[in-house]
This record gives sequence, C-alpha cells and structure tokens, in this order.
Amino acid sequence: MATDSANIGREASVRQRGQKSDLSANQSLAAPIARGIGLDRPFFDDKNRAFWVLQSIGWAGYFALRSLTGFANSMGWMWLVHTLLLTATGYSLTLLLATLFRRLIRMRPILTLILSLAVVVLAAGAFSVIETWSYATFLKPQSKPVGVEYLGAILLNFALLAAWSALYYGINYFLLLEDEIDQRERLESQASIAQLAMLRYQLNPHFLFNTLNSISTLVLLKQTERANAMLARLSSFLRYTLANEPTAQVTLAQEVETLKLYLEIEKMRFEERLRPHFKIESETIGARLPSLLLQPLMENAIKYAVTPRENGADIWLTATHTGPRVRIEVADNGAGGAVEIAASPSTGVGLANIRDRLSQAYGENHRFEARPNDRGGFSVIIEIPYETGDRGE
Repeated sequence: MATDSANIGREASVRQRGQKSDLSANQSLAAPIARGIGLDRPFFDDKNRAFWVLQSIGWAGYFALRSLTGFANSMGWMWLVHTLLLTATGYSLTLLLATLFRRLIRMRPILTLILSLAVVVLAAGAFSVIETWSYATFLKPQSKPVGVEYLGAILLNFALLAAWSALYYGINYFLLLEDEIDQRERLESQASIAQLAMLRYQLNPHFLFNTLNSISTLVLLKQTERANAMLARLSSFLRYTLANEPTAQVTLAQEVETLKLYLEIEKMRFEERLRPHFKIESETIGARLPSLLLQPLMENAIKYAVTPRENGADIWLTATHTGPRVRIEVADNGAGGAVEIAASPSTGVGLANIRDRLSQAYGENHRFEARPNDRGGFSVIIEIPYETGDRGE
C-alpha cells in the first residue's frame, strides 16, 4: 500500500511541476515588457522612482487642464506660455517642499503640521507673485500690478499646494504604516518560529533521557549486544531529527518512518509487550504535519499502556482523509484511565507540547481530543487541514 501510494505521490508531484513549468514559461514571455514599464514589482518598492512618476504625471495633468481651460475661453496661444511657466514653477516649488517635508515628517505631529502650513503659505505667496507677473507680461501687458496685487492668486495657489502636501504626507504616512505592519508581522513570525523550535527541541531531552536510561540498564546487565543495537538505532533516529528544521513540516509517510525508528528502539526494551499497528490510508501519506508531532503520542501510550501491564498492550496509529482534513488517532488497549493520564504532571512534555505546537501551526483550525476508547484504553485524536504543499520546508 505504501509503495503504491508513494508512486501516486511522485506522479502527482511530476504533474504539479509540469504545470508550474508551463505557468513559468507563459509568465516569462511577458516578463521583459513588465520590467520595461516597471510592473514587475510593487509601485512603491522604489519610493524615489514612485515620487518622480507621480510628480511628473500630476503636473502634466495640471498643464493639460489649464491649457484646455484657456483655449476653451479663447485666451490665445500666449496662454500656453503662461501655463507652461506656471507648471514649471509649481513643479519646482513642490520639489523644494518635498525636500523640506522629508525632514519635517520625522518631527512631532504638531510641529510637522505648523511648520508645513507656514512653508505652504510662503510657497503659495511666491507662486502667486510669479503667476501675477506672468499674467501681466504675456496676457495683459497693459496691466501694471503693484504691491499686494501680486498676491491676488494666493488662495488658489495655497489650495493647490495644500492639496499636493496632503497627498505627499498621506502617501508617506501610509508607507510608514505599511513598513511598521510588515515589521510587526516579521517579529510575530520570528516569535512564532522561535516558539515552535522551542517546543520541538523540548522533545529531544525528554526522549533521550528515557532511551539512555534503558541503555544504561542494558550495560549494567552486561547485555552489550542489545545496548549497541539500541545505540545504533538511537543514532539513526537522532540523525533524522537533526536533518529536519525544528519548524519544518514533513509528510505523514516521513513521520511514520520516524515513528518506526523510535519503535525499534522501544522494542529493545519491551520486546513482545509492545505491539504497534499502522492503518494509514493511501490518500493521507502525502499530507503534511509538523515534524515529530506523533512521537510523543506513541511515547505517552507506551508509558501508560505498555509499561504498567505485564502482557503489554497494542497501540494503533490510524490516519484517514475526511474532506479537507486529515484525522490521526493514536489509540491503545491499556488500562490507563483518561482522568489519570490527563491529570498526570509528567505529560506536560507530551500532550501539552502537542497542543501548543498545533495552536502555533494552525491556530483555531485544528482539533485535539484525548479520551477513553472502546478498547478499554486511551485515544488521542488530531484533526488538521489536509495540506500537500511545500509549507514549512
């Protein structure tokens, strides 16, 4: 069954890789065009480029609208010269404003607001003077503005520059907020990874203590061949655990192989008293789960079902695929009661560890239940989303 399922898994993987290759080929045809127009990455990834693009588009739009307005009102071709001068003035003034705002944005909000308003008022005054002079020079040569008449357009120019400033601050504060959110998400992700690693590493000393204690006993009894065999199997098991990242996810097939390595070690201790059984549906062997998730359940079952009984016990590992989820059950027919097992402080590294790891990996999207079963023993049931991707690798 496992061999057939492995072949099915390899064929599915080949098909999936083929689909990805076709998709990549299609995307590669459009990639040079996307790179040429800057669509191959988020617009604000390069903030400097984004500023110049928006600045140029905005003032080009200003020039086009004012030009159309002038021609619609029969202002003549000199209106185009006047508008071009105003566009160049506005473009230059906003470049100066941007340079100042880059410094002001780091100050306290109230200072930023006051100083920005003062700067915009001064810029609007300068804009008004240039606009009035240009109007008198190119459109109405007979008019001679004097004194405060040069500030005749200050309100409209203030509104224009204030709108530009609001847009500038709005975009930059939005980008700052996005940066803070990204940083917080990175920190939360790092904290979650550290938590998962801590929970995984918590298992190794717990398991090593029991195994080394058994090896020590074999050495004291002068059963050196069995002690050497156990050490060899322990070495294989540890080599596997070291080869995987503590936060990695593995397939159920890999997890079962790890369990078999662990059970070979325990078989040296319990011999025929330990009777494991595996009932794994072929559809579930490719399902992914946190590495070494099931080993503490086996260890728990051995401790409470096999160890206390002279005849040992049977332990069943069952995995079924039900809709979008995988249901995994570790059950035994020992005499241990659910209340005693749940209340025992020694299970803190077992069941509690698994609860925490499931919460870290899946949030609320999982089920974890420990209860007596109809075999007279104890069952632990885990339901997790059925995932077959590369998550966690």
